[in-house]
Amino acid sequence: MIGMHVLALIFCISGTGAVIGAITSNEWKVTSRATSVITATWVFQGLWMNCAGNALGSYHCRPHLTLFRLEGFMQACRALMISAICLGFFGTIFGFIGMKCTRIGGSDQTKAKIACLAGLLFIFSGICSLTGCSLYAHKTTSEYFDPSVPQKYEFGTALFVGWAGAALCLVGGCIFCATLVAERNQQPRTDYSYAAASVITSRTRPSTAANRISTPRSSNEFNKTAYV
Repeated sequence: MIGMHVLALIFCISGTGAVIGAITSNEWKVTSRATSVITATWVFQGLWMNCAGNALGSYHCRPHLTLFRLEGFMQACRALMISAICLGFFGTIFGFIGMKCTRIGGSDQTKAKIACLAGLLFIFSGICSLTGCSLYAHKTTSEYFDPSVPQKYEFGTALFVGWAGAALCLVGGCIFCATLVAERNQQPRTDYSYAAASVITSRTRPSTAANRISTPRSSNEFNKTAYV
């Protein structure tokens, strides 16, 4: 059980780190080299700024100065990715508390419930990251196949990093939730073993008492026959 908790926490922390790396990256979409006339320069855009670079290695970035002029899908992607990071942060805290190798959190049943809560937070974090990256990818794909859009963009590295982080959070969250199910499945077996042990001890006690009582009787009878 401890190994499962450690493995789940490693997955979830790695997934949250990948989501943070994706939201801070500026390569959510990159200009397509196949449709671009000038291949020596390219443009890559992110959630917070747009950047342009060239083959010499120099690039210039311009942040999105206003929130109200952004498109709706961009604001939705920002909100989903920020929510994923917040859920992952609180899930990490509850994950540390719910692990059996830590001394805080109370009894094993309470720690299992806290670990399940951490798993749910990580699952929601993965869903938010998956939704945000998929929404941005859908918008990029629709613009690529739209003939009215002159500039074509392809998927950037940040999308794949965000998808990988979402997958890690989902797997780690499911492992955390599975530990609660395993804890509940083990509980009736322990109760049954304790009940069986108590029944065995209650059955064996009268027999030992009877042996203790019967022993003096046999010795007295032996003494009486000896005197006769």
